[in-house]
Amino acid sequence: MSHDPHTPLFRVRPPTGWINDPNGPFRWRSRHHLFYQCNPHAPVHADIHWGHASSRDLVHWEHHPIALAPTPGGPDEAGCWSGCMVDDAGTPTAVYTGVDRVHAGVGTICLARAADPEDERLTGWKPLPTPVLAGPPPGLDVVMFRDPFVFRSAERRWALVGAGHADGTPSILLYDCDDLTDWRFAGVLLDGRDPVAACAFGDKAVGWECPQLYRTADGDHVLLVSLWDGDPCSTGYLTGHLQTDGQGRLDFVTRAGGRLDQGRDFYAPAVLQEPERALLWGWSWEARPREEVDRAGWAGVLTAPRVLDLHPDGSLRVRPAPELDLLRAAEPFVTAPGRVPLPQTYDLTLTACHPTTVSLLRDVSGRELTVRADPTAGTVLLDRSAWPRTGREGSAPITMQVPKGPQLALRLLVDGSLLELFVAERTMVTERVYRHPDDIAELVVNGPDARVTGWALDPQRRG
Repeated sequence: MSHDPHTPLFRVRPPTGWINDPNGPFRWRSRHHLFYQCNPHAPVHADIHWGHASSRDLVHWEHHPIALAPTPGGPDEAGCWSGCMVDDAGTPTAVYTGVDRVHAGVGTICLARAADPEDERLTGWKPLPTPVLAGPPPGLDVVMFRDPFVFRSAERRWALVGAGHADGTPSILLYDCDDLTDWRFAGVLLDGRDPVAACAFGDKAVGWECPQLYRTADGDHVLLVSLWDGDPCSTGYLTGHLQTDGQGRLDFVTRAGGRLDQGRDFYAPAVLQEPERALLWGWSWEARPREEVDRAGWAGVLTAPRVLDLHPDGSLRVRPAPELDLLRAAEPFVTAPGRVPLPQTYDLTLTACHPTTVSLLRDVSGRELTVRADPTAGTVLLDRSAWPRTGREGSAPITMQVPKGPQLALRLLVDGSLLELFVAERTMVTERVYRHPDDIAELVVNGPDARVTGWALDPQRRG
């Protein structure tokens, strides 16, 4: 077990080295598989491989050997970058971005197939020697091209690829890939000039990365994109529906959109479409000094799995996967407002019936990490200004607006330095907060009729 107090203990991350984008969440046989970009040799963003873990319950994860490694002289010799996983006629197949030594933002689309599809742990992989797509289509002046995502619609298999154009316009390119070895350009699915997208995302993004698409319970679709729009970059979503034109081409008709995660330490989410739900994982990067990262020997973590859907009003619905309840200790450490010491890792639920302040951490000068909820105003504010971020801009309070009502439900998952806040199943915040050695971690709830329950996360329940 790591002696670094900032280490998340219950989320997917390799034992050492670097992790970034989750890739190819996939259900095979009786196991969930989760792949991720990693550098197994150092906590720096270089030498990118695909790491691999699997689980039967989304809680107990088994780490497997590296799934994909750069091939000397091959199309991925400078890194195996983001992509997805596909069941191709009974053979699990990774569809990913290959980067060679001379690339300048433009990747190739590569495949790797499971060496033994009967192995439920999928521990062996065979890359194809040549890309199935050598680059973007001619004539579009594409300067960013990466991150394939394969899905089914209109009885065919299609793929999205994230793109950016020389004039600064971000876009999602569409390919017909019913045969995974034969990709045919089918047009621009959507770009930054779409009025709904422009209103939801603004005009700072020069590229859209890691496109992900999932189908909701009522048949609508949600498109997720990672916005190449600053430091830190952000994530967004668009709701709408897919439709076919007279030639069988797909269009995405947008309805609404917004920011996916309100925090500053969340990026490159990946979605697993299951028959009854859609699951999402994101990457949470480090926000502490480089020398501390080097000393720790690790960098980055994947978030808890989150269930996505839509509310009846068309807004995004998001909540932690119910399997996470398995990590809770047998008895809660708090069941009523008061002053209670907080463990290093915990799962806290709170219902505010009036303006309520929740204090979680206090420094030596008395400044606090707080969450303030006001159901009558429909606002929640996270203030972590006493714990400034390093290396990336922004420690100002984050304010979220949700529908007004008689009460407001919050859920907070804290695992080492990883803080994940869920507000009324309508919005989420992912931040990294690094405690100082003399900080006091103490729960104080101030608000009439507030209800609170909290559980420590039990290491005996972790796989």
